Amino acid sequence: MIRYSLKCVAGHGFESWFQNGAAFASLDSAGQLACPVCGSTTVTKDLMAPAVRPARSATVATTAASSPDATAKGLLSQPGSDVEAALAALKKQIEENSEYVGLNFVTEARKMHAGTTPERAIHGEAKPDDARKLIEDGVPVAPLPFLPGRKVN
Repeated sequence: MIRYSLKCVAGHGFESWFQNGAAFASLDSAGQLACPVCGSTTVTKDLMAPAVRPARSATVATTAASSPDATAKGLLSQPGSDVEAALAALKKQIEENSEYVGLNFVTEARKMHAGTTPERAIHGEAKPDDARKLIEDGVPVAPLPFLPGRKVN
């Protein structure tokens, strides 16, 4: 497997994994590569640096010498793009304005649809087959573009 840094015509940068260089060339020539931000199929390889790990002693020295300001800039908890910021805002809005019912989502949605429990905004988790059955039965549901905030091991 190989990871390429890619860039679309609009200048959006992203990464993708390929089986090998020939797989990238094949998908690119078939027009099957698309920018995840704008959907453009004009994609080129961007400048990349090899992933070389430093020696353990260099890693320890670098970690000890780094300042809190330098490490705070690279936090993964901060949105890395406008799309990530928009998804984070959407998640916050959904969590503030609906009730998390967890793994009981399918049961609660069916109860509300049948009228046995009062209607309210809920969000939770459902297996793909269960969600498909809800849709087939006319229960209005939609998948969310993020994972639930529950804690896991």
